[in-house]
Amino acid sequence: MEKVNLDEKFAKITEYWKPYVAGELNGQLVKLDKLKGEFVWHHHEHEDELFLVVKGRFRMELRDRHIWLEEGEFLVVPRGVEHRPVADEEAWIVLFEPASTINTGNVQNERTLHELDRV
Repeated sequence: MEKVNLDEKFAKITEYWKPYVAGELNGQLVKLDKLKGEFVWHHHEHEDELFLVVKGRFRMELRDRHIWLEEGEFLVVPRGVEHRPVADEEAWIVLFEPASTINTGNVQNERTLHELDRV
């Protein structure tokens, strides 16, 4: 068991939209990511995702509305719900999701990551 200092871990992340594994529990991964700009529209067939904002803000775009998330707030996106995270300025987020979750869900493109680095 080792404690995790989020500021230290986020200081090591230099790329946007590239999640890093910071911990594991019960088949779930704790991922850290920095967001800036738009991600791709996608959904996850079998996994729910939790997005927790550590620093900054971003909006989760859904097909029928947008949800703004501020520091200290989180949102659970249920499986099957199409979504697209967008950050006008840099945002730091923590993701909790099953280890099987692929970052781009049902979409395969240049941003798809099948293997994640640890931070």
